[in-house]
Amino acid sequence: CSRHIDAEAEHTTVSTVPTAELVKSAEGLFAKRTDAAKLKEAVAVLGKARNPDKRHFEVEWKFAMFNYFLGKQTTDEAEADKILRDGYAAGLIASRLEPAKADGYFWAGANLGEQARRSPVTVGLKATSEIRTLMNKVIELDPKYQGASAYDALAQLELATRFTGGKPEKAIEYLEAALALEKENSFIYLHLAEALIAVQKRPEARKHLEFI
Repeated sequence: CSRHIDAEAEHTTVSTVPTAELVKSAEGLFAKRTDAAKLKEAVAVLGKARNPDKRHFEVEWKFAMFNYFLGKQTTDEAEADKILRDGYAAGLIASRLEPAKADGYFWAGANLGEQARRSPVTVGLKATSEIRTLMNKVIELDPKYQGASAYDALAQLELATRFTGGKPEKAIEYLEAALALEKENSFIYLHLAEALIAVQKRPEARKHLEFI
């Protein structure tokens, strides 16, 4: 990947606590992620399970997922950038460990997408093609992953770049494909309404908003 970050070069202190125990503890904290302190602690606990000399697929993709949620909640831009970069790197590691599973690709793309949203000029333009590649890989492997969210991510990319080549019509195609697989993801309905408004189909958009 063009923006590969060498996470293995980071110096981390590996815990002597068994990996499964750390993962379980981190998951318990993550379940309370509406509390930013609990979410931050979840990332820290799972970080202790990361071993540069012995990578673990579940640890890496969950670390990527936890970082994505923490990055979204973090208001300090420099801090959020590091969190999201760490999450992106962990996702890539997971995708190399288990290339036939969607988890690593999705969470690498999610972290990169959040970086792009926050920094559309410095990150967004360079990241667009990589996000597409990662999310298309998710669709290839597991189109229903995370409530068909890979389609949603591709649609948001089209909407975010609609003044520089992105097409709302293409976003509608992605979101309708997502709805064919997943009926309960409210974000799909919301973004489909946004795409329909962009092509002047307000009555159709209103139906999706009313459904939400």
